[in-house]
Amino acid sequence: MRIVIQRVSSASVEIEGSIKSAIGKGYMILLGVCDDDTVEDVEWLAKKVAGLRVFDDDNGVMNRSITDVGGEVLVVSQFTLYASYKKGNRPSWLRAARHEISVPLYEQFCSALSRLLGKKVGTGEFGADMKVSLVNDGPVTICMDSKNKE
Repeated sequence: MRIVIQRVSSASVEIEGSIKSAIGKGYMILLGVCDDDTVEDVEWLAKKVAGLRVFDDDNGVMNRSITDVGGEVLVVSQFTLYASYKKGNRPSWLRAARHEISVPLYEQFCSALSRLLGKKVGTGEFGADMKVSLVNDGPVTICMDSKNKE
């Protein structure tokens, strides 16, 4: 699994002109699933996200986690994180998981993160044409891949 985490002041996802989810201070997460991802990848990434310390403490040092600051999370599925661009200029999506694999793992990631944070996680809609808006705070943007644990 691959994720792009952006620390935000606010974020929202709109589908067909209606806001599906909106958050204030917290994380906007783009999540990509590949065909060999498992529940172990879900659990590892959810724990890393919940424990990530990128919010300022009283001294202005990034030393607080999302739970420490009571932040919110919005997770949007993003198969394009597995784009292959080695041949030509048109990306290939061969490594991105099919719906029957990616939908359950996306939902499990959102559930695991919700459980760890003790609050509901905002979501997009899998496979929908979404308009994502955000105000990146910092900016702070971090990429994580469950295949690079070391």
